[in-house]
Amino acid sequence: MSSPDLRQQLEDLSEQLDQLGVALARLLDENRSLRASQEQLVGERAALLSKNEQARSRVEAMILRLKSLEQNA
Repeated sequence: MSSPDLRQQLEDLSEQLDQLGVALARLLDENRSLRASQEQLVGERAALLSKNEQARSRVEAMILRLKSLEQNA
Protein backbone atom coordinates (compact mmCIF):
# COMPACT_ATOMS: atom_id res chain seq x y z
CA MET A 1 0.00 0.00 0.00
CA SER A 2 1.44 3.36 -0.95
CA SER A 3 1.82 6.33 1.35
CA PRO A 4 -0.82 8.46 -0.43
CA ASP A 5 -3.38 5.64 -0.07
CA LEU A 6 -2.60 5.30 3.62
CA ARG A 7 -2.78 9.05 4.05
CA GLN A 8 -6.19 9.13 2.34
CA GLN A 9 -7.47 6.33 4.55
CA LEU A 10 -6.32 8.21 7.65
CA GLU A 11 -7.99 11.38 6.41
CA ASP A 12 -11.20 9.43 5.72
CA LEU A 13 -11.09 7.91 9.19
CA SER A 14 -10.45 11.31 10.71
CA GLU A 15 -13.45 12.73 8.86
CA GLN A 16 -15.62 9.84 10.02
CA LEU A 17 -14.49 10.39 13.62
CA ASP A 18 -15.34 14.08 13.33
CA GLN A 19 -18.81 13.21 12.01
CA LEU A 20 -19.31 10.71 14.82
CA GLY A 21 -18.27 13.35 17.34
CA VAL A 22 -20.80 15.81 15.93
CA ALA A 23 -23.51 13.13 15.92
CA LEU A 24 -22.65 12.17 19.51
CA ALA A 25 -22.85 15.79 20.69
CA ARG A 26 -26.20 16.22 18.94
CA LEU A 27 -27.57 13.01 20.47
CA LEU A 28 -26.35 13.93 23.95
CA ASP A 29 -28.02 17.33 23.64
CA GLU A 30 -31.24 15.74 22.38
CA ASN A 31 -31.12 13.20 25.21
CA ARG A 32 -30.70 15.99 27.79
CA SER A 33 -33.62 17.86 26.29
CA LEU A 34 -35.83 14.77 26.26
CA ARG A 35 -34.99 13.99 29.88
CA ALA A 36 -35.87 17.55 30.91
CA SER A 37 -39.17 17.30 29.02
CA GLN A 38 -39.89 13.96 30.65
CA GLU A 39 -39.24 15.40 34.12
CA GLN A 40 -41.57 18.30 33.39
CA LEU A 41 -44.29 15.98 32.09
CA VAL A 42 -43.97 13.70 35.11
CA GLY A 43 -44.41 16.73 37.37
CA GLU A 44 -47.42 17.93 35.42
CA ARG A 45 -48.94 14.45 35.55
CA ALA A 46 -48.50 14.31 39.33
CA ALA A 47 -50.17 17.70 39.69
CA LEU A 48 -53.08 16.63 37.48
CA LEU A 49 -53.52 13.39 39.41
CA SER A 50 -53.61 15.37 42.64
CA LYS A 51 -56.21 17.79 41.26
CA ASN A 52 -58.25 14.86 39.96
CA GLU A 53 -58.18 13.23 43.40
CA GLN A 54 -59.25 16.49 45.07
CA ALA A 55 -62.14 16.88 42.62
CA ARG A 56 -63.20 13.27 43.16
CA SER A 57 -63.19 13.79 46.94
CA ARG A 58 -65.28 16.95 46.61
CA VAL A 59 -67.79 15.24 44.33
CA GLU A 60 -68.07 12.30 46.73
CA ALA A 61 -68.61 14.71 49.64
CA MET A 62 -71.35 16.52 47.70
CA ILE A 63 -73.05 13.22 46.92
CA LEU A 64 -73.00 12.27 50.60
CA ARG A 65 -74.47 15.65 51.57
CA LEU A 66 -77.19 15.31 48.92
CA LYS A 67 -78.04 11.83 50.16
CA SER A 68 -78.13 13.14 53.73
CA LEU A 69 -80.45 16.00 52.71
CA GLU A 70 -82.65 13.57 50.81
CA GLN A 71 -82.97 11.31 53.85
CA ASN A 72 -83.79 14.26 56.13
CA ALA A 73 -86.46 15.62 53.80
